[in-house]
Formats: sequence, C-alpha cells, structure tokens
Amino acid sequence: MGDKTPNESKRIREFAGKKSLGSNLREKLKVEDVGSRRKQIEETLDKIEERQKSKKKKAKTIESRMLQADWSMKPSTFMMISVILAAVAGILPFIMGLNPLVCAALAFVMGFGLPRFILNTAIDKRQKKFTAHFADAMDIIVRGVRTGLPLGDCLKIIAHESPDPLGAEFRRVVEGESLGIPIEICLEQMYERMPISEVNFFSTVLNIQKTTGGNLGEALSNLSKVLRGRKMLREKIKALAMEAKASAIIIGSLPIVVMILVTIASPDYMHELYTTPTGHRNLMIGAAMMVMGTLMMRKMMNFKF
Repeated sequence: MGDKTPNESKRIREFAGKKSLGSNLREKLKVEDVGSRRKQIEETLDKIEERQKSKKKKAKTIESRMLQADWSMKPSTFMMISVILAAVAGILPFIMGLNPLVCAALAFVMGFGLPRFILNTAIDKRQKKFTAHFADAMDIIVRGVRTGLPLGDCLKIIAHESPDPLGAEFRRVVEGESLGIPIEICLEQMYERMPISEVNFFSTVLNIQKTTGGNLGEALSNLSKVLRGRKMLREKIKALAMEAKASAIIIGSLPIVVMILVTIASPDYMHELYTTPTGHRNLMIGAAMMVMGTLMMRKMMNFKF
C-alpha cells in the first residue's frame, strides 16, 4: 500500500481524536452515573434508618407488644387483668397474716411480672416460627423472579403455601397491596408486627431496588444466603451455650431445693425463717439476690446478632 496523503492522515487524526473524546465522555458519564446511584442508595438508607429508630421506640409499648404476639385483646383489658392479679396476689396473703413486704412482692410478681412474661413468651415463640421459614420464602421469590413472575405473584405463593405466622403476615401484605397500599408501607406494617432483623433486611432490599433499580433476584439470593448463615450461627451459639445454661439452672435451683429439703427434714430448724420478721426480711433479701444473679447469668448467655 502506498503512503497516505496529508488529507487522509488529517482525517485519521481527527477521527481518532473524536473516538478518544467519545470514549472519555462515556467514562465520565459512567462515573457520574455510579456516583449519583451511590448517593441515591445512601439517601434511601438514611431514610430507612430514621424510620427504624422511631419504630424501635414505638415497639416497646404494650399495644405494640400485643400486636407482635398477634393477640386480639385490647391494652386496657391487659392492664385490667394485671391489676386484678396484683390485687388478688397482694390482698389474700395479707388477710392470711403474711408480712406486708411479702404481700407487696407477690403483688408485683403476679401483677407486673407474670402477664408480661407470658406476653414475651408468646412473642418469642411467634418470631421463632416466622424466622424458621423466612429464608425459604426468599428462595421462592428468587426462583419466581428469575422465571419471569412479578413480585406480587411470588408474595401470593408465599402467603398461600407457607405455614403461619409467615403465611399470615404475607397474606396481610398481599391484601394491603391489592387495596392500593404501596409495598413499602405494607412492609413497614409487617415490621411493626414482626420487629426482627430478617424483615428489616427484606424491606431494605426491596426499597433500595425500587429506588435505584438493580437485579432483584440476585439481591434476594444474597439475602437468603445471609439469613441461612445467621440461622446456622444462631443454632451453633445455642449448642455452645447449653453447658452454661445447664450450670445456671443447677446453680439457680440449688438454694430452693436445699431449703425445701431442710424444711421437710427439720421443720423446727426453719420455723423462725418463716414466722419471724427477721426471717421474712432474710427471705426477701435472698429472693432479690437470686433474681439478680439469674438475670445476670441470663444476660451473659444471651447473644445479640
């Protein structure tokens, strides 16, 4: 081939310059697009975090706790039952001649402690059943989205096929969405009824995907792996803590068992402890120390993750 003429060389240089300019412009636009998307994600996360903080404060009220336990009882009824239990547990022993301090302690335990203990137990049981099948629900959504199903149809499958309380919660989400309520509001209401990290993660993923776009199937697939990893870690922690729990149960029950056995074997030896004011005071001090020790051991064995 012959040498290029000056005009041809000039056109080649101009073309190369335009190509380089276009490439640089595309790179610049790509960087700006990534930066704007990162800014949108950060703003979305900040808003979600602010809402979660306000919800955590609200979740500690009696009304919210009863909603989490899925109890249809009104908060006023719950408080009335607590007052009645406290009155019965405090007045009857006082009439029978027990020490007023003992009666006050019984009234506090039966009126304040027992109803809330039952309520917290119901909440924990419901949340454990929910988290046991939540990762499977994420897998259903992932497979549905990858095969072309819309998100609403995947939620309907979970609502009808999953056991309660998982199915019941997703049925409420599907019913709310069918009435025109946005999906993010439905998920916020679900978090109010089930304030656990799994629901928070799911709501955050959907909110970010709706705001900034992205591959929903891949995001939920990663979420499913995270949830299964958390479940395995939870079970491993429970297995490692069983020895400490057994020791705590033995240490906590030993003084009570010894007191009962000594009372049966030698009633006269324990008579002053049960009948004199000094004995009542010592019983109250011992009970308070036992409760404090039990709570401390429980705090040491419970892990937040």
